[in-house]
Amino acid sequence: MNVGTKVAMAVAAAAVCVAGAIGVLVHRITAADQLTTARSDLDQQLVSAAHDLAAGRRSPARTDPPDLPPPVARAVRGAVRVTCLQRGDEHAVLWAATRISDRKVLALSRSYAPEERSLAALDRTLLATGAAAGVVVSLAGLLLGVRMGRRATAAAQTAERIAEGDLDARVRPDGHDEIARLASSVNTMADALGARLEAERRVTADIAHELRTPVAGMVTAVGLLPPGRATDLVAGSVHKLRGLVEDVLEVARMDAQVAAVDTEPREMSAMARRAVAGLDDVRVHITADAVLTTDPRRVERILANLAANALRHGAPPVEVEVDGPCVRVRDHGPGFPSDLLAVLHASGPQRFRTGSRTGGTGLGLTIATGQARLLGARLTFRNRPDGGAETELHLADIQRTGPDDGAPPGP
Repeated sequence: MNVGTKVAMAVAAAAVCVAGAIGVLVHRITAADQLTTARSDLDQQLVSAAHDLAAGRRSPARTDPPDLPPPVARAVRGAVRVTCLQRGDEHAVLWAATRISDRKVLALSRSYAPEERSLAALDRTLLATGAAAGVVVSLAGLLLGVRMGRRATAAAQTAERIAEGDLDARVRPDGHDEIARLASSVNTMADALGARLEAERRVTADIAHELRTPVAGMVTAVGLLPPGRATDLVAGSVHKLRGLVEDVLEVARMDAQVAAVDTEPREMSAMARRAVAGLDDVRVHITADAVLTTDPRRVERILANLAANALRHGAPPVEVEVDGPCVRVRDHGPGFPSDLLAVLHASGPQRFRTGSRTGGTGLGLTIATGQARLLGARLTFRNRPDGGAETELHLADIQRTGPDDGAPPGP
């Protein structure tokens, strides 16, 4: 249930409660006033009837009436005059009685039906008025709730866009209430987050750029070392360091959105074989080939990173299946951990955090995801029911090979 509905329901409930409370209060006050007035009038009539009886004139009052209610008969013996409302099954009767001697009682009665009909009419009027007021107030609360809900939803959607990487998204503050303050806070958070990320990108790019020269010197120096196990260990470490520096520079270029995409037609099978050419225990299966107009270097980089990640954190053999615009990279290891898979589905790989299934760190999945985003492709991560992790790359703008000549069809 959204905020607008909750506000509308709260306003409607408040309106019903207020209208009900006012209706009950008016009913009780009116009923009490009616009864007081009716008793006073009937008491005055009883006094007049007693004077008429004493003067020998005809009186509407009755002496010792047989239908006198027992409570009235008992009460009149202890007081000069009493009035009592007797409620029956059909209608109420108002009594007034007084003693005219030690044993005789003079009583006067009348129907209380006119007051009951008047009170019932008042109740119907109060009910209709309260219902109309409740509907009007509820509609006003609904409009207010819908407006508040839309503003809160806009702020939430903007925050979600910022979380997905759109740091230019902003909320337009409207008004001076708490929701407007929330919108301003979201904008302030986006500005601060963008400035912080930009500073981190610059620092990362500067560090990686400054490391290229000493790493290149180390590569040259390793080439001058005499052959041996120590030289091989140093060369391997220098090679990994050089690859890490290039990876960091690649991520910095993608973060800065300065990476260019150079497209050309290329067979998907050829790109897959080139990507895994230097990796052992990797098999390529061609289910259906396709010619893609894309950036071959970036596609090969994606597939190479996925295959290397599968070898490093899964178990061989690693299978690369080409199925037209889709390429699936599967290993035979334990699969993605559930917490890592949740992160991959929610926000994608995070550098130095989600590239590992065994506790290591890396940039492979981050670079693959960034390259896929540049190409307009889609990466899907999942665990297979029969074991192992599988990553699917789905490329867009595909031109399939013809059945006979192997060339893409014309427009």
